[in-house]
Amino acid sequence: MKRRVTFKQPILKSGKKIEKQFSEVADIIRKGRRAAFSAVDAVLMDTYWNVGKYICEKIEGAQWGENIVESLATYLSFHLPDVKGFSDKNLWRMKQFYEMYRSDKKLSPLVRELGWTINIIILSRAKSAEEREFYLRTVIREHYSKRELERQFDSGLFERSILSKPKVSTALTQIHSGASGVFRDSYSLDFLGLPDDHSETDLRKAIVRSLKNFIIEFGRDFAFVGEEYRVLVGMKDFFLDLLFYHRELRCLVAFDLKIDEFKPEYLGKISFYLEALDRDVKKPHENPSIGIILCKGKDDEVVEYALSRTLSPAAIADYTTRLPDKRLLREKLHEFFDSSVREVRVEYEGRRV
Repeated sequence: MKRRVTFKQPILKSGKKIEKQFSEVADIIRKGRRAAFSAVDAVLMDTYWNVGKYICEKIEGAQWGENIVESLATYLSFHLPDVKGFSDKNLWRMKQFYEMYRSDKKLSPLVRELGWTINIIILSRAKSAEEREFYLRTVIREHYSKRELERQFDSGLFERSILSKPKVSTALTQIHSGASGVFRDSYSLDFLGLPDDHSETDLRKAIVRSLKNFIIEFGRDFAFVGEEYRVLVGMKDFFLDLLFYHRELRCLVAFDLKIDEFKPEYLGKISFYLEALDRDVKKPHENPSIGIILCKGKDDEVVEYALSRTLSPAAIADYTTRLPDKRLLREKLHEFFDSSVREVRVEYEGRRV
């Protein structure tokens, strides 16, 4: 009978100071491992780039016919049996990969920072140079896995980000100049699996259960602080639905969840919460707190009116519990770009006159 081997946390007798130093050594090792993995990915990407370049130049120079790639794959499998990933299908992808980015000085450095699988997903699913750049930069910033990236394509992240500007107050942009790049107008919470007639409690508890996916949707700089976070004002207790901390903005972020359409009076409630947080919870080195009102829907004109006079750093966004219709999003995006082109043309012709 085999003995079960268990591993226990070692008991350090050297004190908290030396334990902190040991922790710093562990961090050095972790960073080194991450750098090693990144270096392997970079070398692999350079290999695929150079193979794709070689095949492309041979075919463009009429030295190779297209059928020769299958023969190359057979040759490589025989002479390099331990090296995987060079099937004829992948060799064609390497050629396509090189052709797509060889003349793009802005994007070609970015693709070297990502793994092959992520690059192939972006290459195959993005429909334009703008969309490819958007996802390349987003993956680098958010460190999406393969599954997470595919979900963002399915949820139309690019289209949603382009079509609607984030609804934020003037106070928010004045206090946090980078806030417009952090928040979005709409979020897809399809991963919660909620029915259409859910309650605010259902929404809150589902978010807490799916906290990892929620943070991926909103951005990895969000760190969870608490659910129904208690603040005491006077002799009364008040409870924030959700409280997060944002690392880049260096501030607390309070979420007020609503299962109906946005109403202007919701801003009064979030302003009260932010005042309580800044007076009693915020630490001296942190920036003023931000409030996000997350609603089931909103009228953009009502939101604009409501935000125009508020003195609180607040954002208003809506959410959906179903994946959006990608076809409809694409149609709206085409209309958006067509409209933008017409506006530029009219402005140009007006200047000529």
